[in-house]
Amino acid sequence: MTPHVVPDPQAENENSGAQRPLGRVVVGDGRAVKAADRAHVFHSWSAQGLIDPLAVAGAEGSYFWDYDGNRYLDFTSGLVYTNIGYQHPRVVAAIQEQAGKLATFAPAFAVDVRSEAARLIAERTPGDLNKIFFTNGGAEAVENAVRMARLHTGRHKVLSAFRSYHGATSTAINLTGDPRRWASDTGSAGVVRFWAPFLYRSPFYAETEEQECARALAHLEDTIAFEGPGTIAAIILETVPGTAGIMTPPPGYLAGVREICDRYGIVFVLDEVMAGFGRTGKWFAAEHFDVVPDLLTFAKGVNSGYVPLGGVAISEKIAATFETRPYPGGLTYSGHPLACAAAVATIHVMEDEKVVENAARVGETVLGPGLRALAERHPSVGEVRGMGVFWALDLVKNRETREPLVPYNASGEANAPMAAFAAAAKKNGLWPFVNMNRTHAVPACNVTDAEIAEGLAALDAALTVADEHTV
Repeated sequence: MTPHVVPDPQAENENSGAQRPLGRVVVGDGRAVKAADRAHVFHSWSAQGLIDPLAVAGAEGSYFWDYDGNRYLDFTSGLVYTNIGYQHPRVVAAIQEQAGKLATFAPAFAVDVRSEAARLIAERTPGDLNKIFFTNGGAEAVENAVRMARLHTGRHKVLSAFRSYHGATSTAINLTGDPRRWASDTGSAGVVRFWAPFLYRSPFYAETEEQECARALAHLEDTIAFEGPGTIAAIILETVPGTAGIMTPPPGYLAGVREICDRYGIVFVLDEVMAGFGRTGKWFAAEHFDVVPDLLTFAKGVNSGYVPLGGVAISEKIAATFETRPYPGGLTYSGHPLACAAAVATIHVMEDEKVVENAARVGETVLGPGLRALAERHPSVGEVRGMGVFWALDLVKNRETREPLVPYNASGEANAPMAAFAAAAKKNGLWPFVNMNRTHAVPACNVTDAEIAEGLAALDAALTVADEHTV
């Protein structure tokens, strides 16, 4: 099976409407785009001479396509940020209107669209997180949240989980647990890592979620005791870890961390850069666990990534620290008007089109059950986990031993089984999110049931390739 050829937009408008109409198709000049890319663009996380980026001609809704007319269903949502899909007309129009009105202005001034974006975000964050500090993205949000915590407490250490990703700026990369940290880890950033709960690959020899939760909390308390509670400024956790594996915490764990933080005067930071704005079927994943952090970081889905934007939602007690004391941090483009206009429009779209509700419904009734059905048919699927439109398939060589399909941080020939799986998915018209031994199913929050069915069929075919590597 080959990737879908992009249909004629006029013909698609005349059909039953099962698919969204696609934009004007541009075919034939992809080679020039790729040549310019290879000559001048330096790509992140890549050996420059070993990559072959796809030249993208356009995108709309849940799909994108190349210059040869091959269309792909995007099960990555960009980098898990196009929560309302590509090119939503209301958000595009809002950016255009704002550009004509006030394209940019310095962050020290009160600007209507910046104020409105902050208000709309604060209305949706849990608890008393009513002040919004805007950044350009998630990593900068984490940087500033940690700085606020350190200044608020007068302490320096920050605890983070091994299975985590918090960004690529200096502090954020040191907080990160995955191997992307290794080349930049100074070992002197005041970061202490610990094991968060993950029953499928439990470091605590737990057999139930209750055991995993209790033992993970005991381990965290021990870590704090031996590090010195009075030296720890903050604990930062992804509410639901994203790139590291979409590991939903067991019931009671985040509430337990909240209680520990309160007991020792430690700032509790939840990183919702990936999990926020509908991804888990709630505006913020913290709502699933009935916890309110002191600081909450966001980005990505806040405006579906149309213009770079992130931020920190700040509790009253943290904000009070800087009521008469200047906060020593800022960004030239903080609360950029175009980005804020995109955020305002995105939030209204999500409300009006019930995008958050759709993510919850799809996860519970279509995507989750469909992925579990795939697991029953494919021995390469060790575990299915997730919520909303935030799911992971843990691929294994052997279900009994749970040996990963490829080794940790595999590359080259060692990663061949996952590379073959990804190639098979693309051949069947699906662009997959692949990391380590996992594939993540993270489509747009407004994905349709028909699009999910299409994606599941492509995954079904690709998992047959992964099955060839099981024992």
